[in-house]
Amino acid sequence: MFKYIVVLFFISITLNAQTADALKAFKNQEYNKAFKLYEKSAKAGDTTAQNALSYLYFNGLGVQKDTKKGIKWLEKAANNSDARAQNDLGMMYLTGHNVAQNSSSAFTWLSKASKLNNSNAQYNLALMYYKGDATDINVTKAAQLLESSALQGNVEAKRNIGRVYMQLLKFDKAAKWLEEDAANGDESAYYLLGEIYCNKEEFVKAKKWTQKSKDAGNKDAELLWIKYNLEKY
Repeated sequence: MFKYIVVLFFISITLNAQTADALKAFKNQEYNKAFKLYEKSAKAGDTTAQNALSYLYFNGLGVQKDTKKGIKWLEKAANNSDARAQNDLGMMYLTGHNVAQNSSSAFTWLSKASKLNNSNAQYNLALMYYKGDATDINVTKAAQLLESSALQGNVEAKRNIGRVYMQLLKFDKAAKWLEEDAANGDESAYYLLGEIYCNKEEFVKAKKWTQKSKDAGNKDAELLWIKYNLEKY
């Protein structure tokens, strides 16, 4: 129904004074200098630097490429409660990228990042609950995580939360999110809104959205129109 968000290994622009020079060097493609500065800060416990250092090792920038050291520094950042690192590590385990695929480890790290309100982790963990990947299927829990992610502005969560609430027959919540989708030009939301308002017997609204879906070429909308005789409203 929806896909995982994989955003692995990026240099953060969230800085303290210790890492500002390193980021400046990185942006100027002075990778040797950036590596030395990030390494110094990383060894001092700076999680942003630890994250950045893992990126440099994974990509061989300013240092010989070394996946094991990349993982080492990413794990350090994750163990120091860096939510981005936890999400990245979780997705590495989920996809088998640079490590042996391990859904249980993925679930553990994504859960940690989710509790720190990382929106990508909440979205990815929601999908694990939705699919029953390394956990029991729990669509209600998936919906809760998706909504939390969507409220932080996560685009993929916004696109899917309404559909999940519809599965749970929570039509008011589904309509709220689907109307936002529709306002952003998602034509597939038109039909779903038509269905919701038919189920709620709010036929004037149902007619509006079903008509928009028909105009967009949805054949199912034509059947919905006939089934509920929406012409008369």
